[in-house]
Amino acid sequence: MTRLATYSADGQEFYGAVTDTGMIALSPDFPQWPTLYDAIRAGGLQDLVTAAKDKPVTHSEFTYEMVLPNAPRILCVGVNFPDRNAEYKDGSTQPKYMSLFPRFASGFTGHDRPLIRPPENHTLDYEGEVAIVIGKTGRRIRAEDAYDHICALTLCNEGTIRDWVRHAKFNVTQGKNWDRSGSIGPWLVPFEKAEQLDEARIQTRVNGELRQDDYLKRMTFPIREEIAYISTFMTLQPGDIIVTGTPTGAGARFDPPRYLKPGDVVEIEVDGIGILRNGVEDEK
Repeated sequence: MTRLATYSADGQEFYGAVTDTGMIALSPDFPQWPTLYDAIRAGGLQDLVTAAKDKPVTHSEFTYEMVLPNAPRILCVGVNFPDRNAEYKDGSTQPKYMSLFPRFASGFTGHDRPLIRPPENHTLDYEGEVAIVIGKTGRRIRAEDAYDHICALTLCNEGTIRDWVRHAKFNVTQGKNWDRSGSIGPWLVPFEKAEQLDEARIQTRVNGELRQDDYLKRMTFPIREEIAYISTFMTLQPGDIIVTGTPTGAGARFDPPRYLKPGDVVEIEVDGIGILRNGVEDEK
């Protein structure tokens, strides 16, 4: 399985291929694509996969960055698993259409980096999700054709400051975009077959305790439908990220709530993609 990541080493930022012993820097070989996002925009993901074959490791010491740190468009799907709507305890019926909201790259950090709890509010919560990366432009995409527009998969901890999603009546943007409150990574896995999504099981653990556990095929709005619906009103472009929805079991839904605190470790795992791990620290 080829894995492509953005990382820092020796005071510089690179993208490259992940191996069991370190990173293979690919960005120096592709100056026309300064970032992994640029490579995706140019349709060059397979070129990177090919270039990584038989190349030696260039960095054994490195730090993961958010996998597409300059992605300009990140769209998230909310309330998208069975029982998630009931978790809100507001008496509402299951919605006919999916809930959507934007997130910005500044709100995410990389694998093995801490999620940051701000001093203004301590209701930092986790949400384990699969994120898809668009690789082919499309508008009004049919659901049956939707997978043709995905180039890669990754994981997301869609960290949320819960109290701040209630500051306004109709939006959650301010609770969803605190700097480095969430993470995306560790890497991109090229999307090659439907089973990578249709058979995927997602699990979230906090300090080793299983909190979320479900299968993507149980989504209220499946990923094919997400792509079809979103592309109705906006042209999806290579490099766009769709964060597809979290199962029941986030910390806010416990009684009393179980929010994240400094020292906690959150792991999100999907077979065939990997494990996204983050600690928690207070903002300095």
